[in-house]
Amino acid sequence: MLRERGQREVFCGLTGIIWLHRKIQDAFFLVVGSRTCAHLIQSAAGVMIFAEPRFATAIIDERDLAGLADCNAELDRVVARLLERRPDIRMLFLVGSCPSEVIKLDLSRAAERLSASFMPKVRVLNYSGSGIETTFTQGEDACLAALVPILPVESASAKQSLLVVGALAEVVEDQFRRLFTAIGIDDVRFLPPRSAMQLPAIGPATRYLLAQPFLADTARALEARGATRLAAPFPLGVEGTTAWLHAAAQAFGISDSRFHTAVAPEQERARGALARHREQLAGRRIFFFPDSQLEIPLARFVSRELGMELVEVGTPYLHRPHLAEELAMLPAGTMLSEGQDVERQLDRCLAAAPDMTVCGLGLANPLEAKGLTTKWSIELLFTPVQGFNQAADLAELFARPLVRRARLMV
Repeated sequence: MLRERGQREVFCGLTGIIWLHRKIQDAFFLVVGSRTCAHLIQSAAGVMIFAEPRFATAIIDERDLAGLADCNAELDRVVARLLERRPDIRMLFLVGSCPSEVIKLDLSRAAERLSASFMPKVRVLNYSGSGIETTFTQGEDACLAALVPILPVESASAKQSLLVVGALAEVVEDQFRRLFTAIGIDDVRFLPPRSAMQLPAIGPATRYLLAQPFLADTARALEARGATRLAAPFPLGVEGTTAWLHAAAQAFGISDSRFHTAVAPEQERARGALARHREQLAGRRIFFFPDSQLEIPLARFVSRELGMELVEVGTPYLHRPHLAEELAMLPAGTMLSEGQDVERQLDRCLAAAPDMTVCGLGLANPLEAKGLTTKWSIELLFTPVQGFNQAADLAELFARPLVRRARLMV
């Protein structure tokens, strides 16, 4: 393991709003930040100015920074106007940013004050999406961790239930629900839920599966409420999805014969769909820059199911307990790096000249100019990639840049 501490190239946690606002359909995300924050969210989401998204930015301007305005009074005014205009909102997240943290605006107190004013119709929570010390996927972690304290307490007589933790596309959530039912697990809930009015109850009878590898704070908060994590790889590809589902089946006492009967048809279809992508990708060398914290599960998938050769697998943070099963499945001798010193990593990447480089948007164009083929890591967050039915879609995301380069060279 190579640990690096130097200049980093990552998005901030505000980016997580782009997939979270699609998930919790009666929630709203109000970023308290600068015009730069607003431009980032608007550009990343690709939302036209006349659309009605479930996010916005309360702009901190020069008067706020100079102390000429009462930021709390301004925020109260903006929130009141927003809730008057959007009566469909049932949960409001005040999302901190670098500017709000620099001027030490206490959004936790603001959330408590505003909740007292607008409950029970609207609950107001807060979390930090600042990019000062975090990578962009930690925005989701901070959001879900903020939800845990308000989750209902399960009854003392509650039977064992399963909680899937991590934002999933609705189509993926529906597929997993059908699979769990076929396996024999009926009481399955999801965090975040599709509605703020459907918060799952948790307690000692709750067993949870992480659907994303970057939810360390959320996991700690759930365990403090009595929930138990089921150790498993993450549901990327056929192998990862099978092992992830099997961990739940074992915890709920489902026989192996019933489990394999339920998942076998899905496995076969997914393996067949992966075959043509494996032909394109087998033997290709791939380099992962640290960006999303998905790098290790992705490296396991492309290595074991697509036959790619891992040059280096970088990740911003390595949570060993959550990734123990993934690490055990990587090829022996895989070069791993934690953290980032971007100049050194660029030197290693250029020297290795891999067939594909997975990196953030800020590095992609310069590397393309150097003749390397790149894959945007953020696209792997915006696209539904979990589960059997999405395994081929995930493989195609890696095949597509090579196909594009081949066409350009003709």
